[in-house]
Amino acid sequence: MPLRVHVDVVSAEESIFSGETDFAVFPGEAGELGIYPRHTPLLTRIKPGTVRLKVPDREEYELIYVSGGVLEVQPTLITLLADTAIRAHDLDEAKAIEARRRAEEALKNRATDVSYASAEAELAQAVAQLQTIKKIRHHHHH
Repeated sequence: MPLRVHVDVVSAEESIFSGETDFAVFPGEAGELGIYPRHTPLLTRIKPGTVRLKVPDREEYELIYVSGGVLEVQPTLITLLADTAIRAHDLDEAKAIEARRRAEEALKNRATDVSYASAEAELAQAVAQLQTIKKIRHHHHH
């Protein structure tokens, strides 16, 4: 019996992913967190980026874009409570490019520190989304 760990990725709106995985990668605050089954319990924040889940018997990783959230790891269950989560194949490239353009504009015309910080966060998100889209393209170019 291969070792598996159940992963639930949920956002306020819905459950994005629920299923067994052989291995899962999350965008941790200090870099990528790769988690195998039977990992020591852990509770940590994650930053905007791509969750990669190795689903049994599938060549390709399931990719989910998250805008940040809280990751709880138990030996047999991983739960990610994401602020926003979008399955990678639902991402709209035009939207991401538009968001990046808007954020770059806002950074150019930075009037206040507050809008600057949120523009910077939006830019980071847009770039992460575009990277996710590129990864998918790269997987599906046959």
